[in-house]
Amino acid sequence: MATSLDLQEQEQIDQLKAFWKQYGNLITWVLIVVLGAFAAWNGWNWWQREQGFKAGALYGELERAAQSGEADKAARAFNDLRERHGGTAYAAQGALLAAKVQADKGQADAARATLAWAADKADGDAYRDIARLRLAALLMDQKQYDEALKALDGVKGDEFKPLAADRRGDVLQLQGKAAEAKSAYQTAWAGMDPAIEYRQLVEAKLTALGAAPTPANAASAASGVAQ
Repeated sequence: MATSLDLQEQEQIDQLKAFWKQYGNLITWVLIVVLGAFAAWNGWNWWQREQGFKAGALYGELERAAQSGEADKAARAFNDLRERHGGTAYAAQGALLAAKVQADKGQADAARATLAWAADKADGDAYRDIARLRLAALLMDQKQYDEALKALDGVKGDEFKPLAADRRGDVLQLQGKAAEAKSAYQTAWAGMDPAIEYRQLVEAKLTALGAAPTPANAASAASGVAQ
């Protein structure tokens, strides 16, 4: 009986050896890949958390500088944030904040450069669109109307297009193109939800151009929004 069991065990051992000889390397490499991927995933998550923490710290520094009106200090913090963590939302938010401080302090060219970076490279379509809208306003103040219109052409998000159309109307009106400005304002007015107070300002601009929206226009726009 013992001999029979020994033979069975030996046969199983021989089968196991044969199996391992045929598939052992493959199994080993699969385990290495799986364990390596798991380690890499954990490492990536740790790195992401670490980068987020560092980016948040730099943004906090920028925010404090902005609150105290220190444009140069805010610019330095933003530059560090952009160079080290340019692909984060913190860098996008930091660009918008730094540009505001720079513009408030009369540093129009610096604000323009900051907004241009955000319009081109900020993480997230919404941040890029906001940067383009603010850049267009800055360029408009500098009387660089064609450049302002180019910036507005880059606005892609549907939620920002009415605002872009309104700003386009402002630029066109400053260029003396009243008919084109009226068309842009009409696009802006029709695209805005009636509940938005800003729509009343667009309506006032249309009224000043002798194109006040009629009740029929209002009903048509409301129907479009409902759809």
